[in-house]
Amino acid sequence: MIEMLAELVAGILGLIRKGDYKRASQSIDHAYQDLLKQDAGFFDKIPLNQLTDSLVQEHNYTNGHLEILSELIYSQAELFYAQKNYNKSLEYYQKSRFLLEFIIKDTQSFSIEKQSRLSYLENRMAELENEAH
Repeated sequence: MIEMLAELVAGILGLIRKGDYKRASQSIDHAYQDLLKQDAGFFDKIPLNQLTDSLVQEHNYTNGHLEILSELIYSQAELFYAQKNYNKSLEYYQKSRFLLEFIIKDTQSFSIEKQSRLSYLENRMAELENEAH
């Protein structure tokens, strides 16, 4: 499942790099429906500070679900960034990081991939926050 997700995200990022934002957005929307059985708007409405509690306790999401969600939110953040919607991009990078930090803490295992993604998210957020000031 994780390999399939990695391929999906790589495909979405490829569309973004090519400037095909419409297809990237459609791919993200389809992935939410196919993998999490919810539309993107459902997750958009959940405040950052309630994200994991709401999904784990109220919707019985596992770390696997949260990892999928973190990657899809990251893909959306990259799409918003490419479209120069920096405020929305920052919000999505923050949500992706929040989920990833929760997963890392909960699993208590080291993963180069997760640490690398976390570092990327933190750098991108710092860049966006510096540009805002």
